[in-house]
Amino acid sequence: MSVLPIAAHPSAQPHPAFRGRIGCDARSGHYAVPGRYRLHLSTSCPGGLRIAVAHSLLELSATCPVTVLPAVPDGPDGGHTALLPLYEATAHRHPGPALGPVLSDDWSGRIVSTHAPDIMRDLARRFGGDRLALYPCGAESELDAVERMCATGIEDAAQRAGDADTGPEERAAALDRLFETLGALERWLDGRTYMIRDQITAADVELWVSLVQLDTVHRNHLDAAAVHRLAAHPVLWSYARRLAARPAFGGHLDLDGIARRHHARCKGLEAAGAAVQILDWAAHAADTDTTPAQVDRY
Repeated sequence: MSVLPIAAHPSAQPHPAFRGRIGCDARSGHYAVPGRYRLHLSTSCPGGLRIAVAHSLLELSATCPVTVLPAVPDGPDGGHTALLPLYEATAHRHPGPALGPVLSDDWSGRIVSTHAPDIMRDLARRFGGDRLALYPCGAESELDAVERMCATGIEDAAQRAGDADTGPEERAAALDRLFETLGALERWLDGRTYMIRDQITAADVELWVSLVQLDTVHRNHLDAAAVHRLAAHPVLWSYARRLAARPAFGGHLDLDGIARRHHARCKGLEAAGAAVQILDWAAHAADTDTTPAQVDRY
């Protein structure tokens, strides 16, 4: 995949508290045993939504069960109180909130990882088998490029473009970076069904969730002119609509939860004429099976 270079920018994402891996280091003891590990996630969170989509695509409901977290964290520090026992068992007096998503080890009662990209890779490579090659051999550089574009060129740029704490010049530069990225992706997807192969890969999961966030969260803090420019990428939004119609994607859309999580932590600018979403996500996902495969709930 050839993409426009995107300048490096500091990420607004929190640093993962734990970053263990399954099956990579014998000293960790995290062997790939079906039924040993558990996911704790909320699909109102971008990282949780990405993992949930990958988990469904790989058909891992029996191999790695899921416990669903509330859409809005209930802890006074912005974390999930239900995750506190796992955090405390893994690191005594752990500083900071107990955040999801979490991949835990049911054998030890401790956390393996809170880093969503690593969790997705380990699920696919250690338990995916021949179901679907989310990370096809030889596509590492392409997958990394898409992941960076989504993180910095879409989500971070959109966040900064609507951040009330930044100046107008910085917001304008962020908006330019966002439209540069969307334009590159629009041209790349023209005539293609998927991002980098003739089947769904992790690149499609990354981009689809970024587009969901862009339309359901970040759009709220952009003015009407900017939203019209966002909508003027018909190839991208048609691609997002097609994926939303697939149960593994649209079946995990919790639009109410996304809205409640956003309002609970929102510090962006007031919306200016951007009240109407670009896609009617609920309608496009209406024909999917919206009942998650057997999950536990806190």
